[in-house]
Amino acid sequence: MFKKLSFPLTLVLSGIICFSCEQKKESTATADGWTSLFDGESLEGWKALGGEAEFVIEDDAIVGISKVNTPNTFLSTEKVFSDYILELDLKIEDETSNSGVMTRGQYNAEKNRVFGYQVEADPKERAWSGGIYDEARRGWLYPLSLNPEARKAFKLGEYNHYRIEAIGNEIKTWVNGQPVAYVMDDMDSQGFIGLQVHSIGSNPDHAGRKTYFKNIKIQTENLQPKAFEKGHYVVSTVDNKLTEYEKEDGWKLLFNGSSNEGWRSANGEEFPSKGWSISDGVLSIAESDGSESQSYGDIVTKDTYSAFDLSFQFKLTEGANSGVKYFVTLDEKTSGSAIGLEYQILDDERHPDAKKGKDGNRTLSSLYDLITADKQPRFTKKIGEWNQGRVVVYPNNHVEHYLNGIKVLEYERGSKEYRDLVAGSKYAKWEDFGEAEEGHILLQDHGNLVSFKSIKIKELK
Repeated sequence: MFKKLSFPLTLVLSGIICFSCEQKKESTATADGWTSLFDGESLEGWKALGGEAEFVIEDDAIVGISKVNTPNTFLSTEKVFSDYILELDLKIEDETSNSGVMTRGQYNAEKNRVFGYQVEADPKERAWSGGIYDEARRGWLYPLSLNPEARKAFKLGEYNHYRIEAIGNEIKTWVNGQPVAYVMDDMDSQGFIGLQVHSIGSNPDHAGRKTYFKNIKIQTENLQPKAFEKGHYVVSTVDNKLTEYEKEDGWKLLFNGSSNEGWRSANGEEFPSKGWSISDGVLSIAESDGSESQSYGDIVTKDTYSAFDLSFQFKLTEGANSGVKYFVTLDEKTSGSAIGLEYQILDDERHPDAKKGKDGNRTLSSLYDLITADKQPRFTKKIGEWNQGRVVVYPNNHVEHYLNGIKVLEYERGSKEYRDLVAGSKYAKWEDFGEAEEGHILLQDHGNLVSFKSIKIKELK
């Protein structure tokens, strides 16, 4: 038989209990600066947002359980964080599951939607775990096609150790000690941390599948960033700037956002006096008559390059055509654009050139008139939005084209297959086309308004 406690005794015991709670909370902060975000016993300090998936506690872990007919669900910290280092262990049991960790997460209460930076947990064949996705906003910022070696890091059915550094406008990730993603972006400076259970739609076979999170800890003061191994590509949406990491890794800007230094006309030693303009950190070629390099002319780098990693952002207007060419020697005499290998820049839907050539080899991000880009619509930005282009030429003449972080084609410069393609193209009349040891980088005037920014290059050896 239970007895009611007297009021004074109740107060005394309550005080002891509350004091113990405070002592427990204080004990979560360790001497090395880490604070636990999960005590292994309760979900105090967390709340579910977005969907209705269930979260329970099992064996010192937070377990997210998938549920049919509900959107992505995020168990989110009630507290908002700015600069921090976060570490946790994450396990996915089934390859059909998907998860992630919101980093500086945001929430739209009216739409009940979580959005913002998410560090991926992807057990499927694609294996983009540790990549950075902009949930419910811009899509992929750092897909692992930019770091294929890191795709091996995540282990299905095992706990995987994640490290996430969100410091200033830089976010870096590691999975099981492997450097994965590096993004410089200034859209969100603070937000909550969220643990995701991905939507499974209406498929009952996937209901009840579990994702585990444990050892969740954070540092918010006296942060000591971990060294990121050299040689990794940095995705930056901050215009015309390099991170210190990039500078130390050999990158340099080809366009600084304010001057035409390092560029000249393809037809002379000076920069064109008309047509090309710089405004608000953007380099643009003006609209004219749609002809190829007849109005204002192409521009080229003053320097020449052999093996390199070239990155640039470009924005098309409706029906526009342009291109970024490489290995341009200026030795050929042409009435139009200078000759070189071309990363095609085109409005595929509205410009007639997309229907010419062979099998779409004149479409956006293709190797113009030679190799068609294998791209998906979901990774292509709309006309009027900025796209990220990239061309990598390795010292062994292996070449890759990327569009918004996705590799869309590759080839071997100078191989038999390459020469066979050239022989069947408009370039067949040019001896040893595209095989020069070095050449200029060219931005094309094709008579349409097209803009460029954040043009950077790293020479490879």
